[in-house]
Amino acid sequence: MKKLFLTAVAAFYFSSLSAQTDANMGIIPAPVSVVKASGYFILNDNVVICALPSDREVAQALKTFLSSKGITAKIVSAKMPLTAKQKAIILNNDFENKLPNEGYQIAVNGNRVMLKGKNAGLFYAMQSFLQMFPNERVKGVYSIQNVEINDYPRFTYRGLHLDVGRHFFPLSFIKKYIDVMATYKLNNFHWHLTEDQGWRIEIKKYPRLTEVGASRNGTIIGVYPGSGGTDNEVYKGYYTQEEAKEIVAYAASKYINVIPEIELPGHGSAAIAAYPELSAFPERDTYIGADWPWSGPRTGKQVQQTWGVFDDIFVPSENTFKFLENVLDEVIAIFPSKYIHIGGDEAPKKYWKESEFCQQLIKEKGLKDEHGLQSYFIQRIEK
Repeated sequence: MKKLFLTAVAAFYFSSLSAQTDANMGIIPAPVSVVKASGYFILNDNVVICALPSDREVAQALKTFLSSKGITAKIVSAKMPLTAKQKAIILNNDFENKLPNEGYQIAVNGNRVMLKGKNAGLFYAMQSFLQMFPNERVKGVYSIQNVEINDYPRFTYRGLHLDVGRHFFPLSFIKKYIDVMATYKLNNFHWHLTEDQGWRIEIKKYPRLTEVGASRNGTIIGVYPGSGGTDNEVYKGYYTQEEAKEIVAYAASKYINVIPEIELPGHGSAAIAAYPELSAFPERDTYIGADWPWSGPRTGKQVQQTWGVFDDIFVPSENTFKFLENVLDEVIAIFPSKYIHIGGDEAPKKYWKESEFCQQLIKEKGLKDEHGLQSYFIQRIEK
């Protein structure tokens, strides 16, 4: 009975979802308004895409999509006169700024499809049109119901996060990830580039960050604390600065901002493995529990092979601050984003409590405790 009930619930949910998707013409996220009318835009090979030179990239993306559907479209000037029978998709850049920021309109009426918006808005209009496009031909043609769609984002910041510190992904995957973001009109790609398990961005002033910090000797098997040791395979990878710039440019072409994350003062094991002086206790081996799954050497500073939060965090010394400032200078030069994420959380205080240097610094700065020291650390970096 329970199984039958769950099956019925699932069927109701998916039928409701299907009905909602149909009501929104298949567009995700749902537009602000969708007003359907009678009649259809019947699409065949006799179609032109009318665009200004400034909208050529959107026009080309649309042409490529139609080609994948077996339709040959021609890009023509937006000023080209059209006959009443000419099938046309018209790109209308909102130069008069009548639409909300990033807003767009789609009007399907007889032999015309109008995609209207300014910059990102026009790009989003194209993305919505691709979503509402039929999956298959019916009786040899693609039919799109006449409709008027108005849409604009409810949230200015629409982001998606990707952690490449624990698991590295190649450029091809990153670009595909950005493509999917663009489909759903997300506009901020949060790129988590450093972690205890790997440092993934080239810093030219500190080459050991990628020579040492971008590689670990194994990876835990299963969910923490693990179900079978580690895989005993060296795991490595990082992005050169040129590759990072390539991703920034690719994202920008789809109206997506890239926000890099450089973790501090915690989650610094990979950086400390490369430069032990960043630790409050450079001479200490990385702590590895006797029952922890582990591959390779257990002495010296090591890039972590399992998940969690670790005690060996950055020491708040002038050397560390100079290191981080130099790192961030190179990061800022790569990423034009208004924001750079520096983590700032999950910083265990064990090593700071044991460190004479840290305890003296707390007294010198008139701080209450190690939590105050963490705030001091973040404020130094913010400056």
